[in-house]
Amino acid sequence: GKIAKDPDCRAVVISGAGKMFTSGVDLISACDIRYCAQDAFFQIKEVDVGLAADVGTLQRLPKVIGNQSLVNELAFTARKMMADEALESGLVSRVFPDKDVMLDAAFALAGEISSKSPVAVQGTKINLVYSRDHSVDDSLDYIATWNMSMLQTQDIIKSVQAAMEKKDLKSVTFSKL
Repeated sequence: GKIAKDPDCRAVVISGAGKMFTSGVDLISACDIRYCAQDAFFQIKEVDVGLAADVGTLQRLPKVIGNQSLVNELAFTARKMMADEALESGLVSRVFPDKDVMLDAAFALAGEISSKSPVAVQGTKINLVYSRDHSVDDSLDYIATWNMSMLQTQDIIKSVQAAMEKKDLKSVTFSKL
Protein backbone atom coordinates (compact mmCIF):
# COMPACT_ATOMS: atom_id res chain seq x y z
CA GLY A 1 0.00 0.00 0.00
CA LYS A 2 0.86 3.65 0.01
CA ILE A 3 2.16 3.68 3.59
CA ALA A 4 4.61 0.85 2.88
CA LYS A 5 6.18 2.87 0.06
CA ASP A 6 6.46 6.16 2.01
CA PRO A 7 10.09 6.55 3.15
CA ASP A 8 9.00 9.17 5.71
CA CYS A 9 6.55 6.80 7.45
CA ARG A 10 8.30 5.11 10.36
CA ALA A 11 5.45 3.69 12.47
CA VAL A 12 1.71 3.13 11.99
CA VAL A 13 -0.96 2.94 14.68
CA ILE A 14 -4.08 1.04 13.64
CA SER A 15 -7.10 1.42 15.89
CA GLY A 16 -10.77 0.60 15.64
CA ALA A 17 -13.88 2.64 16.29
CA GLY A 18 -16.78 1.10 18.13
CA LYS A 19 -17.07 -2.28 19.79
CA MET A 20 -15.57 -4.40 17.02
CA PHE A 21 -12.06 -3.80 15.66
CA THR A 22 -12.16 -6.61 13.08
CA SER A 23 -14.47 -9.54 12.50
CA GLY A 24 -11.72 -11.89 13.68
CA VAL A 25 -8.14 -11.72 14.88
CA ASP A 26 -6.77 -11.59 11.32
CA LEU A 27 -5.61 -7.95 11.30
CA ILE A 28 -4.36 -7.90 14.86
CA SER A 29 -2.33 -11.08 14.34
CA ALA A 30 -0.54 -9.34 11.46
CA CYS A 31 0.50 -6.36 13.63
CA ASP A 32 3.97 -6.18 15.18
CA ILE A 33 2.86 -4.92 18.60
CA ARG A 34 -0.62 -5.30 20.01
CA TYR A 35 -2.29 -3.33 22.82
CA CYS A 36 -5.91 -3.45 23.95
CA ALA A 37 -8.31 -1.85 26.41
CA GLN A 38 -9.62 -3.83 29.38
CA ASP A 39 -13.06 -4.20 27.77
CA ALA A 40 -11.72 -5.65 24.49
CA PHE A 41 -12.27 -9.20 23.32
CA PHE A 42 -11.00 -11.24 20.38
CA GLN A 43 -12.90 -13.81 18.39
CA ILE A 44 -12.31 -15.99 15.34
CA LYS A 45 -15.90 -15.78 14.11
CA GLU A 46 -15.68 -17.53 10.73
CA VAL A 47 -16.68 -21.00 12.00
CA ASP A 48 -20.01 -19.52 13.11
CA VAL A 49 -20.81 -18.61 9.49
CA GLY A 50 -19.67 -21.89 8.00
CA LEU A 51 -16.18 -20.86 6.92
CA ALA A 52 -12.58 -21.49 7.86
CA ALA A 53 -10.74 -18.23 8.62
CA ASP A 54 -8.96 -17.40 5.36
CA VAL A 55 -7.13 -14.09 5.72
CA GLY A 56 -4.11 -15.16 7.78
CA THR A 57 -5.51 -15.91 11.24
CA LEU A 58 -4.96 -19.67 11.03
CA GLN A 59 -1.45 -19.13 9.67
CA ARG A 60 -0.28 -16.32 11.98
CA LEU A 61 -2.04 -16.89 15.30
CA PRO A 62 -0.26 -20.18 16.21
CA LYS A 63 3.08 -18.38 15.77
CA VAL A 64 1.90 -15.28 17.64
CA ILE A 65 0.70 -17.06 20.79
CA GLY A 66 2.62 -20.33 20.52
CA ASN A 67 -0.23 -22.47 21.83
CA GLN A 68 -1.80 -24.68 19.16
CA SER A 69 -4.38 -26.07 21.59
CA LEU A 70 -5.67 -22.58 22.41
CA VAL A 71 -5.70 -21.59 18.72
CA ASN A 72 -7.69 -24.73 17.89
CA GLU A 73 -10.16 -24.04 20.69
CA LEU A 74 -10.72 -20.44 19.56
CA ALA A 75 -10.98 -21.36 15.86
CA PHE A 76 -13.27 -24.39 16.36
CA THR A 77 -15.67 -22.70 18.81
CA ALA A 78 -15.62 -18.95 17.98
CA ARG A 79 -15.53 -18.25 21.72
CA LYS A 80 -14.53 -14.78 22.87
CA MET A 81 -11.06 -14.33 24.31
CA MET A 82 -11.21 -11.48 26.83
CA ALA A 83 -8.41 -8.93 27.35
CA ASP A 84 -6.81 -10.65 30.37
CA GLU A 85 -6.58 -13.97 28.53
CA ALA A 86 -5.21 -12.19 25.45
CA LEU A 87 -2.46 -10.71 27.63
CA GLU A 88 -1.76 -14.02 29.38
CA SER A 89 -1.54 -15.89 26.05
CA GLY A 90 0.74 -13.33 24.41
CA LEU A 91 -1.76 -12.03 21.84
CA VAL A 92 -1.34 -8.54 23.30
CA SER A 93 1.63 -7.15 25.21
CA ARG A 94 -0.29 -4.64 27.34
CA VAL A 95 -3.85 -4.04 28.53
CA PHE A 96 -5.02 -0.52 29.41
CA PRO A 97 -7.98 0.67 31.52
CA ASP A 98 -9.69 2.30 28.52
CA LYS A 99 -9.27 3.18 24.86
CA ASP A 100 -7.99 6.74 25.41
CA VAL A 101 -5.17 5.61 27.70
CA MET A 102 -4.36 2.80 25.26
CA LEU A 103 -4.20 5.18 22.28
CA ASP A 104 -1.96 7.60 24.19
CA ALA A 105 0.40 4.70 24.94
CA ALA A 106 0.27 3.47 21.32
CA PHE A 107 1.14 6.91 19.94
CA ALA A 108 3.95 7.29 22.50
CA LEU A 109 5.29 3.88 21.44
CA ALA A 110 5.06 4.83 17.75
CA GLY A 111 6.95 8.05 18.53
CA GLU A 112 9.66 6.11 20.36
CA ILE A 113 10.04 3.61 17.49
CA SER A 114 10.08 6.38 14.88
CA SER A 115 12.93 8.12 16.70
CA LYS A 116 15.20 5.16 15.91
CA SER A 117 17.10 4.47 12.70
CA PRO A 118 14.58 3.17 10.12
CA VAL A 119 17.30 0.88 8.77
CA ALA A 120 17.84 -0.60 12.24
CA VAL A 121 14.11 -0.98 13.00
CA GLN A 122 13.30 -2.56 9.63
CA GLY A 123 16.35 -4.82 9.87
CA THR A 124 15.28 -5.90 13.35
CA LYS A 125 11.75 -6.66 12.14
CA ILE A 126 12.93 -8.64 9.12
CA ASN A 127 15.35 -10.66 11.25
CA LEU A 128 12.75 -11.37 13.94
CA VAL A 129 10.37 -12.73 11.29
CA TYR A 130 13.20 -14.73 9.68
CA SER A 131 14.22 -16.18 13.07
CA ARG A 132 10.64 -17.24 13.83
CA ASP A 133 10.68 -19.53 10.80
CA HIS A 134 14.33 -20.71 10.74
CA SER A 135 16.87 -22.40 12.99
CA VAL A 136 19.08 -20.38 15.34
CA ASP A 137 22.17 -21.18 13.25
CA ASP A 138 20.50 -20.09 9.99
CA SER A 139 19.22 -16.96 11.71
CA LEU A 140 22.68 -16.08 13.03
CA ASP A 141 24.11 -16.40 9.52
CA TYR A 142 21.28 -14.26 8.15
CA ILE A 143 21.76 -11.46 10.71
CA ALA A 144 25.53 -11.44 10.15
CA THR A 145 25.04 -11.01 6.40
CA TRP A 146 22.29 -8.45 7.00
CA ASN A 147 24.37 -6.31 9.35
CA MET A 148 27.42 -6.39 7.05
CA SER A 149 25.29 -4.95 4.26
CA MET A 150 23.74 -2.33 6.58
CA LEU A 151 27.13 -0.98 7.65
CA GLN A 152 26.98 1.09 4.47
CA THR A 153 24.66 3.60 6.18
CA GLN A 154 25.88 6.28 8.61
CA ASP A 155 23.20 5.40 11.17
CA ILE A 156 25.52 3.50 13.54
CA ILE A 157 27.99 6.38 13.65
CA LYS A 158 25.15 8.88 14.18
CA SER A 159 23.64 6.79 17.01
CA VAL A 160 26.96 6.39 18.83
CA GLN A 161 27.76 10.09 18.40
CA ALA A 162 24.34 11.07 19.78
CA ALA A 163 24.85 8.77 22.79
CA MET A 164 28.32 10.23 23.47
CA GLU A 165 26.93 13.77 23.25
CA LYS A 166 23.90 12.74 25.37
CA LYS A 167 21.57 13.89 22.58
CA ASP A 168 18.03 12.58 22.11
CA LEU A 169 17.74 10.23 19.10
CA LYS A 170 14.74 12.31 17.97
CA SER A 171 17.24 15.04 16.99
CA VAL A 172 19.23 12.71 14.70
CA THR A 173 18.55 12.58 10.96
CA PHE A 174 18.82 8.90 10.02
CA SER A 175 19.08 7.33 6.58
CA LYS A 176 15.81 6.57 4.82
CA LEU A 177 14.95 3.07 3.72
